[in-house]
Amino acid sequence: MTDETRILYNDTCPLCRFEIGHYRARAEATGAPLAFDPLDKAGDWGMTEDQAARRLHVRQGGRVLSGFDAFRVIWASLPRWRWLARLTGLPVLRQGLSVIYDRLVGPALYRAHLRRRRRG
Repeated sequence: MTDETRILYNDTCPLCRFEIGHYRARAEATGAPLAFDPLDKAGDWGMTEDQAARRLHVRQGGRVLSGFDAFRVIWASLPRWRWLARLTGLPVLRQGLSVIYDRLVGPALYRAHLRRRRRG
């Protein structure tokens, strides 16, 4: 088994590309074991592109996590971001930020994704 963390992200989303680009650069600079899969690899993850576009996903140690928990896994893998993973792991913060991602951020990004696809 490898310690690599794979990240499935919406490469058609400008904000997602920007953020993942930052994580990729930090991973390359620090040797963090992160690998990045765009939406067209969703089938390799056992989901459709539409399902994958709804939230961020990570695969680590045989587990797939999504949403805010996926961000925490990424942050925990990056040396200068580990403090944020620990801080946001505190029970009240974790629950509150998960709700914000699940009910506001994730759906807003997905709606923007659908608008981009319609414009074609």
